[in-house]
Amino acid sequence: MSIFEAIMIACFGAAWPFSIYKSYTSRSNEGKSLFFLLVVLIGYSSGVLHKLIYNFDLIIYLYVLNFCFVFTDIILYFRNKRLNN
Repeated sequence: MSIFEAIMIACFGAAWPFSIYKSYTSRSNEGKSLFFLLVVLIGYSSGVLHKLIYNFDLIIYLYVLNFCFVFTDIILYFRNKRLNN
C-alpha cells in the first residue's frame, strides 16, 4: 500500500461531498458536466479493477467510496435535469 496513493485518492475524494451537497440543495446542474462526471467514474472504476486484478490492498475502499460519491452526483445530475425541465 502506498501512502501517497492513499493521500491522492483521499484528497480527490474530499471535494465530492461538497459537490453532492451543492447539487442536492441548489436543484441545478449549473457548472456540472455529465461528460466530466462519467470520465471520473470510469477512472475510479479502473482504479478498483486494478486493485482487484493486480494489487489488492486497503486503498480499494477509497476508490469504491469515491466511485459512490461520483455515482451519487450523477444521479443528482439527472434529478436536477428533470426538475429544471
